[in-house]
Amino acid sequence: MAETLLFNALREAIDEEMARDPAVFVLGEDVGHYGGSYKVTKDLYKKYGELRVLDTPIAENSFTGMAVGAAMTGLRPIIEGMNMGFLLLAFNQIANNAGMLRYTSGGNYKIPMVIRGPGGVGRQLGAEHSQRLEAYFQGVPGLKMVACSTPYNAKGLLKAAIRDDNPVLFFEHVLLYNLKENLPEAEYVLPLDKAEVVRKGSDVTILTYSRMRHHVMAAVKTLEKEGFDPEVIDLISLKPLDFDTIGESIRKTHRVIIVEECMKSGGIGAELTASINDRLFDELDAPVLRLASQDIPTPYNGTLENLTIVQPPQIVEAVQKMVALRV
Repeated sequence: MAETLLFNALREAIDEEMARDPAVFVLGEDVGHYGGSYKVTKDLYKKYGELRVLDTPIAENSFTGMAVGAAMTGLRPIIEGMNMGFLLLAFNQIANNAGMLRYTSGGNYKIPMVIRGPGGVGRQLGAEHSQRLEAYFQGVPGLKMVACSTPYNAKGLLKAAIRDDNPVLFFEHVLLYNLKENLPEAEYVLPLDKAEVVRKGSDVTILTYSRMRHHVMAAVKTLEKEGFDPEVIDLISLKPLDFDTIGESIRKTHRVIIVEECMKSGGIGAELTASINDRLFDELDAPVLRLASQDIPTPYNGTLENLTIVQPPQIVEAVQKMVALRV
């Protein structure tokens, strides 16, 4: 076991997959000589050359379209968005091309590409750099969406995403890059479509993902001291949702709280709530509760920024109120 930072875990995944498969290559702004905006691709160009770690112009629509074409011809591109919010400039290429070409070609083309990079609400990065693209892309057919949350799952999931024959949006949180964890020295690959039960419990099911996993676990420390027993599930797969794991938990606890950094209107929590009500309504002893970010552009001011996203005390209060309603 070796202690590894999350950004280095991602780098190891890319390095191992590039060594394993010569069709894998990286492209994006400053991924080569600079090593990526958060050093995920540091020095890889020295090892693999400038055609496999390709610095691009500041033109997201152009290099994303180029990556789609490369994937159609058998390569496996990894796009790094310097900031995931910038990839809104390539929405057409991701949605109308990457997401749909396998279907519209009658299966004649596979689109094995990964679109990854930093996102989420950071520390005073401003509205344009605090985007959560999962809300934008969850309705696009043909895309898979994965959100890593620890160095261990970041490495295993990215390796799986690179090997997948479909386009995968791989969300990394800007504030988790320096998270440390001991990783196995042996190779491992994790399933893209499986949620993780982080903590087993019986009182209430808390569904979360990305950075909010850590906010939830901070709240759990307080809740345990007060005698509460929450079950915590890290969704990991945002599209498709792992309803086998989600359903098994809800049938046990009969209560659900969704904690997300995404916007409340039209976010992942909104889709989860609708799906739970469709599939598991008779299992619920209380309405599904959503804790999500405010529906406003993220303020630059640090105090206001914190007020827009869910904090651990809000999670504690939500569990206290919901479990108090137990019949």
